[in-house]
Amino acid sequence: MQLEQPNQGAAPTWSGTVPSAVDGRVLGLIVVTAGLAASMNLPYGGLPMAAAAFALLSVGGVTLHLLGERKLRRITDGLVERWVAAGAEIDAVTRSSSGTRTEWRIHTPDGEVVVGGVALVPIARLSVEWRGIGDTMAASEAEADLDGLAEGLYREIFEFDANR
Repeated sequence: MQLEQPNQGAAPTWSGTVPSAVDGRVLGLIVVTAGLAASMNLPYGGLPMAAAAFALLSVGGVTLHLLGERKLRRITDGLVERWVAAGAEIDAVTRSSSGTRTEWRIHTPDGEVVVGGVALVPIARLSVEWRGIGDTMAASEAEADLDGLAEGLYREIFEFDANR
């Protein structure tokens, strides 16, 4: 199966955008961790040093989360683009409604594919779930082999029912 050759029978309706999905749990973890780390500076540098440490750690943590979310969104967008080019019918891509997950739902006529993961750059993980079966991998590994990942997932998700 070649991903570059579209299937003539499918009429994709995907708009071409993957929405942003910031994870409230990760942001909360960053603020709590920054607060704990900053509180350790109180006896040594006083309140000004603790406030500076809190601000620095919070901004750094939020930046790493936003970079991780951007990486996962880029991977999700790449997967959907490759699937549409191969002939898959994608109705829409929406983010998780709760706002506490970095997760997107790819709506297809056969069901939803959930793509998400941990969005924190040094430890970013990608997870893909289809019909209750999921797989996880390092986001950098997924991004490096996006064509192979898209092709393998396409076979599992879109061609599996056609071969029955």
